[in-house]
Amino acid sequence: MVKIIVQNKDITVLDVDGNDYISLTDMASAKEGDSRAADIIKNWIRTRYTIEFLGTWEIIHNPDFKVVEFDHFKMNAGLPSFVLSASEWIEKTNAIGIIVKKGRYGGTYAHKDIAFEFGSAISVPFKLYLIEEFQRLKEEEQKQLGWSVKRELSKINYRIHTDAIKHNLIPSEITKAQANVIYANEADVLNVAMFGMTAKQWREANPELKGNIRDYASINELICLSNMENLNAVFIEQGVPQPQRLKKLNQIAIHQMNILESRNNDRKLLS
Repeated sequence: MVKIIVQNKDITVLDVDGNDYISLTDMASAKEGDSRAADIIKNWIRTRYTIEFLGTWEIIHNPDFKVVEFDHFKMNAGLPSFVLSASEWIEKTNAIGIIVKKGRYGGTYAHKDIAFEFGSAISVPFKLYLIEEFQRLKEEEQKQLGWSVKRELSKINYRIHTDAIKHNLIPSEITKAQANVIYANEADVLNVAMFGMTAKQWREANPELKGNIRDYASINELICLSNMENLNAVFIEQGVPQPQRLKKLNQIAIHQMNILESRNNDRKLLS
């Protein structure tokens, strides 16, 4: 559950099986207040245009939608005696585009496609601001996803690398502090091979930045680093001296980055 702010009103967005559902109750409250929110939704849902819109959406997205019941509602829509609630629509037609929740985040929610349409019942400016804020939310989520992917990439071969160091480079009789120096030293072998500097040198060159050198690496650089962790582990187990390993890893980093970056350029040219 997250909230977006549209014209100074909090609007709840729920993730339902990987789909975004927006609170129609919050949207309706923005127009007439909490006391009349349910009436606004009922008045909107009972119109012939809305029923046709909802029914068409369900036919496209819901194989279990009861079309016969939908036709019945469509025939009666517009009559003075016709009344329809969100709960009744869901129960009679087996609809999935609208849901009614109870409890802490209770209220009527609709799939974003339907919620945007409902926004027209509030006001045109409200609908446009809703779409704009929702898009901003999705952009922020994509940024967070990209960050998570980058962090996971950096961990892929980390255990293989540290195990190789532990079993081949760290003597049996050594303090934890001394062992940490060896681990850091080997991490810097990768840093120098990939970035041309140690972690300490990067921090000294970038005192205004938080985190470490790998936090600011590109996806391609992290892919290459992950590969190099695995290769360095193999070189360590083979007994290759550190200076030779550094030279080999640097050559590999240059080669792999050229391949990865050229593929990105090819994609740009194709698009």
